[in-house]
Amino acid sequence: MTNQIPSLKSSSLATNDLIALQQQLLDLLCWLAYREGDFVLSSGQRSSYYINCKYVTLHPYGALAIGRLLLSMLPQDTQGVAGLTLGADPIVTAVCVVSAAQNQPIPALIIRKQAKGHGTMAYIEGPQLEANAKVVVLEDVVTTGASAMIAVNRLQEAGYKVNHIFAIVDREQGGTKLYQKEGLQFKSIFTISELQENLKKIDKQNDD
Repeated sequence: MTNQIPSLKSSSLATNDLIALQQQLLDLLCWLAYREGDFVLSSGQRSSYYINCKYVTLHPYGALAIGRLLLSMLPQDTQGVAGLTLGADPIVTAVCVVSAAQNQPIPALIIRKQAKGHGTMAYIEGPQLEANAKVVVLEDVVTTGASAMIAVNRLQEAGYKVNHIFAIVDREQGGTKLYQKEGLQFKSIFTISELQENLKKIDKQNDD
């Protein structure tokens, strides 16, 4: 991996044009996160491709783009963003930092997969929000949807309201149906179909 991304300039990430920013993020995902091969996913399913969003969520340009795009998607009454460790950690942090820079600060919460083994024994790390605070769950890649539901359940147990789940990429393998069944609204910045279509365009440009 390299910090020098083809055709990407730092100035392009400073744009207020969310459509342009979304295209830049899509290119980053294609260049850095997408791999083809034989993989076993966290759901246990086998796949001919894998998306490791950490190569993008932990990249300075990627984090900035993700923070701006997801912040623009949040309902106006959002009082916090949260996600299941480890994949969501840089995502909720990016949104939190960008929100402060845009003078609309939104706290970030990180949900542990297991309770902390000492001290407070907590599942949730981050600022204590008011009772019934409206929290949006963020995810990197959604397959079956089960991972984000762990975060939803922990937040609800803590007394927060969760009505929305937002992701960077939807693999279109059942997550949407699960969230609908649970009464949750779901949006992704991209679907896997959009990512793979963009890959074809990049490959064609490289061949020309």
